[in-house]
Amino acid sequence: MEGKLETPFQMENTKVWIAGHRGLVGGAIAKRLSRENCTIVTIDRDELDLRDQVGVKKWLEKEKPSIIILAAAKVGGIVANSTQPADFLYDNLVIETNIIKAAHEIEVKKLLFLGSSCIYPRDAKQPMVEEELLTGPLEKTNESYAIAKIAGLKMCEAFRTQYGCDFISAQPTNLYGEGDKFDPEMGHVIPALMVKAHKGKLNNYSKLNVWGSGTPKREFLYIHDLADALVHLLKNYSGKSHINIGTGEEFSIKQLAEKICDVVGFQGELVFDTTKPDGSPRKLVNNSRLAELGWNSKTSLDEGLAKTYKWYLDNVS
Repeated sequence: MEGKLETPFQMENTKVWIAGHRGLVGGAIAKRLSRENCTIVTIDRDELDLRDQVGVKKWLEKEKPSIIILAAAKVGGIVANSTQPADFLYDNLVIETNIIKAAHEIEVKKLLFLGSSCIYPRDAKQPMVEEELLTGPLEKTNESYAIAKIAGLKMCEAFRTQYGCDFISAQPTNLYGEGDKFDPEMGHVIPALMVKAHKGKLNNYSKLNVWGSGTPKREFLYIHDLADALVHLLKNYSGKSHINIGTGEEFSIKQLAEKICDVVGFQGELVFDTTKPDGSPRKLVNNSRLAELGWNSKTSLDEGLAKTYKWYLDNVS
């Protein structure tokens, strides 16, 4: 396979900056990297605004990490993406531009950029292979976020082509797990539904409202599986193409809602609000390239939902 390393990239005794360490992805990566013999460096948002080009450059010049994992991003569900398109486009473009450019200038050994499955066309052939990128129109409900993420992938490709930088990109499917944003309005579908089901159980509600028709199909990747996949990519891949990360399984939103209700213990009726947008009808990624590199997901959706709900009970509710 093109880009597969014969000799694994050595992470031992390196300094790794996790940009976005307090987010869902960043927190899981930090936990996974604790098993590697490397030094993790982080900086909080109130100390460094990643939209500040000069500030980012100065901080990187001072810290000089060998590896950068670019997980920082403005993220959200359909509501947030639909109501804040300018913020999603601007913030994400500026963050990735500042970090990728500065990473080249300080000559980091390796950078890993995270994309999103929304980069693929709304009606892409399923399961989506990496070559589906830019072959058709995007899903309108998250177009701004998708455009920003596509720009980040292409920027990594461009710096690799022009300067020989070892910049790679990973494209995970829909993520969930401990540390997510449990907001019924602005959160992703799993934490949003989990909060609604939990409150419904506590208040003995007879119904649970779910956005859309319930028919769209989605693939869900447990966050700690993602973190393990990213470390695997850092060690074993150096190529121009982004690499999909998924499970190979998909579930309708209706099936997902039923699973969440089972985990939470909510016994009311599911009511689907068809006046709300569904988003893309189907989003399943082809995971074959990552499988060729020797990695497959380990956590089932049922197991991951149970772990996520336990974390929610212990830390949020």
